[in-house]
Amino acid sequence: MKRSALIPLPLAGCLLLAGCGVLPGGGEVTLDLVAADYGTDASNSSSIYWNKVARAFEAANSGIKVHVDVVAWADIDKHVAELIAKGDTPDIVQTGGFADQVAADRLYPVGDVLSMEAQANLLGSFSKAGQVLGSQYGIPFISSSRVFVYNKTIFEKAGIAEPPATWEELRKDADLIRTKLPKVTPYALPLGPEEAQAESMIWTMSGGGAISDSVGNYTIDSQANRDTFKWLRTNLVDKGLTYDDPGKVNRQDAFTAFTKGEVGMLNGHPALIKAAAAAGVQYGTAPIPRRSKDVKDVTFGVADWLMAFKANGHRAEIKKFLNFTLNKQNTLDFDEEYNMLPVTQDTLEDMSQNPAHQDLTQFLQNLPTASFYPYGDPSWDKVSSMIKQKIGGAVRSGGDQVLGELQSAAGAEASRAHQG
Repeated sequence: MKRSALIPLPLAGCLLLAGCGVLPGGGEVTLDLVAADYGTDASNSSSIYWNKVARAFEAANSGIKVHVDVVAWADIDKHVAELIAKGDTPDIVQTGGFADQVAADRLYPVGDVLSMEAQANLLGSFSKAGQVLGSQYGIPFISSSRVFVYNKTIFEKAGIAEPPATWEELRKDADLIRTKLPKVTPYALPLGPEEAQAESMIWTMSGGGAISDSVGNYTIDSQANRDTFKWLRTNLVDKGLTYDDPGKVNRQDAFTAFTKGEVGMLNGHPALIKAAAAAGVQYGTAPIPRRSKDVKDVTFGVADWLMAFKANGHRAEIKKFLNFTLNKQNTLDFDEEYNMLPVTQDTLEDMSQNPAHQDLTQFLQNLPTASFYPYGDPSWDKVSSMIKQKIGGAVRSGGDQVLGELQSAAGAEASRAHQG
């Protein structure tokens, strides 16, 4: 997941992993994998995890060695591009997207580098999200989902008995909070450039709309989306029930305010739950409110991906390593270390049944039916950046014009990307 979107904790780095396999004529093969570091400092750097996996893999696979390196998240895409330009293409990369590499014809399809058992163990919603034109190239590695999170203490003081299920209930609850607790932000609507594409996608889905349609065309300026952003403008922003200018507020700002007891409700991911618990906030989680009960439940997911490169011809060695990496113990270790969510059936079952993960129940239930960004579209990275910068204006005066401008720009970007 790009830090966007997935990114749940501040992500600081990326990792280079190499393994080697036996060549037909004898000797060793070196595999290079670049992967994101989900740690916050050296004490919990992902290099610790990957070195452990690498050493265990080497012990089980004679003749295959693994080298580990760490690169900052902000630099990962640039770093991979530089390696490819120098002719040092990695064998495996773990980052936030894959479609651009598919467009450049650099990747093995998943069927070439995962066993049938490993493929079947992936959650179906994630396998589908990893496809480009019907073929899967992205291998999900970790995930996150979004749920509605509220401060139980604030709700109690405002006289609210249960979390809202619809937008109208949310508006009424926000109004009660504003009346009873005027110093509290009733609803945090972060549409600033950090992760506005996630918040906006959640709201479009809960309004019966979408960012793109079933065949991949962008639908940012649909009537359903116009209605959604108009509702936010007239019912939350204009009434003072959220920020004066949501386009200037980032997700982390909203999360920090929630952990300080300054926000009544918002959409959040597992990292928020962990931070709220650490701060002593009495919180609750619930399904994301919808325009009406006729709109289907919103199950929004974010993923980060593994991809396997063809350049070095190490398909057999890559397959061994990826199958090893995706076993239950390895995936469980990573998910628990960084408070992430699983992408495999057996790890999901393990975490769902473990009382230690009871706080993640609402998140885990969402995963099998989650909807995602259009990861398979090579234009998505640039379109996502456009949304981050501009979508906040859609809840201000003239918001429909903002959606129209984004629609035109996204369409043009998609045409360029699809033309190669």
